[in-house]
Amino acid sequence: MNNKLDVYRERAGLSQGDLATAVGVSRQTINAIERNRYDPSLELAFKLAAYFDCRIEELFDPDIEPVGK
Repeated sequence: MNNKLDVYRERAGLSQGDLATAVGVSRQTINAIERNRYDPSLELAFKLAAYFDCRIEELFDPDIEPVGK
């Protein structure tokens, strides 16, 4: 899953550790998400979107084919 988490985080002037603390995960989790090595749980995706006051779709692109096409 592609994401723009690093863009949003850097725009907010946050370190990976700062963001991790704010949403209740480890810095390594934020790093893994930013490097596309780990897809966040639905709960974490909602927390991240809420933190940045945006929609999940603005942060994460699942890159899936539309159903029925």
